[in-house]
Amino acid sequence: MTTPLAGRVAVVAGGTRGGGRGIAVQLGAAGATVYVTGRSTDRGRSEMDRPETIEQTARMVTEAGGTGIPVRVDHGDPAQVRALAERVSAEQDGVLDILVNSVWGGDPITDWENPLWRQDLDQGFRCCARPWTRT
Repeated sequence: MTTPLAGRVAVVAGGTRGGGRGIAVQLGAAGATVYVTGRSTDRGRSEMDRPETIEQTARMVTEAGGTGIPVRVDHGDPAQVRALAERVSAEQDGVLDILVNSVWGGDPITDWENPLWRQDLDQGFRCCARPWTRT
C-alpha cells in the first residue's frame, strides 16, 4: 500500500460526520496526520444531538493508516479557531499542508420540505454565512 501523504499534516474542519469524515479517513489512508475538528465529542454532543464524534473519526483515520487527532473546536468562535491553528503550528513545527472546510450546522434552519426556488432567501444566506451559530 502506498502512502503518498506520509509526513503531511491536514486539518479537516467539520470532520465529525458526512463528507468531512470521509475526507478525513481517506487522507489517513494516504498516510496523513489528520486533525479532526468538530463540536461533537465522546464527552458531549453539539446541539445537533447526533451520535457521531470527532474521536470516532480520528480512530477511523488511524485505522486507515494515518494518525487521527481529535480536537473539539466550535468554528463559529474565532478564539477556538485561533487556538487550533496555534496548536497545529506548535505540534507540527509550523507545517499545515492540507486544510479542508466541511463545517455544517444548518440543519435546524434548512427548509427540507420545499424546492430551492421556494425557500426563504434570508434563511439561505444564514445557512451559507454562519450556519453553526445559534439564533
